[in-house]
Amino acid sequence: MRKLFAANWKMHKTRNEAAQTAAELVTLTAAALPTGREVLILPPFTALGEVKEALGTDARFALGAQNFYAQKQGAFTGEISPGMLLDVGATYALTGHSERRHVLGEDDALVGQKTAFGLQAGLRVILCVGEKIEERKAGKLAEVLTRQITAGTKDVPRDVAPEALSVAYEPVWAIGTGEVAGPAEILEAHALVRAQLVALFGQAGNSMRILYGGSVKPDNATEIVGLDNVDGVLVGGASLKADDFSRIVLA
Repeated sequence: MRKLFAANWKMHKTRNEAAQTAAELVTLTAAALPTGREVLILPPFTALGEVKEALGTDARFALGAQNFYAQKQGAFTGEISPGMLLDVGATYALTGHSERRHVLGEDDALVGQKTAFGLQAGLRVILCVGEKIEERKAGKLAEVLTRQITAGTKDVPRDVAPEALSVAYEPVWAIGTGEVAGPAEILEAHALVRAQLVALFGQAGNSMRILYGGSVKPDNATEIVGLDNVDGVLVGGASLKADDFSRIVLA
């Protein structure tokens, strides 16, 4: 499987800023991108078209969305459908990001609805899971990850194509804090995620990508990506500058 390097720009960048950063990233990485790597940009909705144009036609560079709603269309003010994302050229989308869960109030059931609906609509979905610091200290890592993955994939067909569904492990306490899970912590969590995917999807679960997210930076990316069961990274703050993210992509 190809390792996936995903940039989540969150609520940052105007259209021009996004296009410039994406174009710079392609310039810095396209010629040197190692075989077996894929780069994904997740800009704000307003910049999807500009980023798509800046990424060009190189199949190693993909466009994705940070969120969507689990309906084709309708009276859902402020929401975006998978069909709208596909129409603008996006092929990936996130579900269950910790900020959607813990800041904006999305529960496990809604995350599961989105995951299944997005896949059925034709998007590749990255389901985000992870524990809060109090849950880790209470020894509830396995409980939290099992619950979130089980609920998040509840209505996903068990014969889903492995390349269509990925899981991003993001310990909530390491997102945007400068803290990063150590190798042993990442290995433990990713082994739990892999075991759960295999339990739910059989041998196909061994071919689903598991990403790590949480204060990934140029100086720790090589070590993280080299760990067992780490099939890429989901990067927040360090992806906002093309130079920084290019160093992660080429790590």
